[in-house]
Amino acid sequence: MKIVSDKTPKVDVASILTTNEIAAIHDFMHHYPQARSASLDALKIVQKRNGWVDDAQVNAIANILEIPVTDIEGVATFYNRIYRQPVGRHVILICDSVSCYLTGYEALSTAFRAELGIEYGQTTADGRFTILPICCLGNCDKGPAVLIDEDTYGPVQPDEVAQLLELYA
Repeated sequence: MKIVSDKTPKVDVASILTTNEIAAIHDFMHHYPQARSASLDALKIVQKRNGWVDDAQVNAIANILEIPVTDIEGVATFYNRIYRQPVGRHVILICDSVSCYLTGYEALSTAFRAELGIEYGQTTADGRFTILPICCLGNCDKGPAVLIDEDTYGPVQPDEVAQLLELYA
């Protein structure tokens, strides 16, 4: 049996994160009674640069917050909008909740996958789009709904997919 340590290896944070990222994380730490509460904010700050968070960045965040790397990894893997592998320049989240399912999710999902030539979890060859399902966008009255980057659309019809994607050229 392999025993995994909860200790965070010390790293040169400045060689992994930018000065602005480090400063922003420190700013968020002061908004909370415990530094660990800034975990999600820190992950979002770091993800802004490349669109995802790698292992070295997770370790650097743990070093700044002075908490176990496993705690940061737990937050990073719990939230479905923190990406732990490279994604496209634009992330498309298609809502597959009951409301969206009943209003045309399957046809919309098929249209996006056909237009992009990829399946869920994949990125287009040009690195432009990644497509993922999401359990709810909170846009139930406008289903089927889609989130592209930070823009919510709905209801979206399958014949509108190509036009919608052109907005992100």
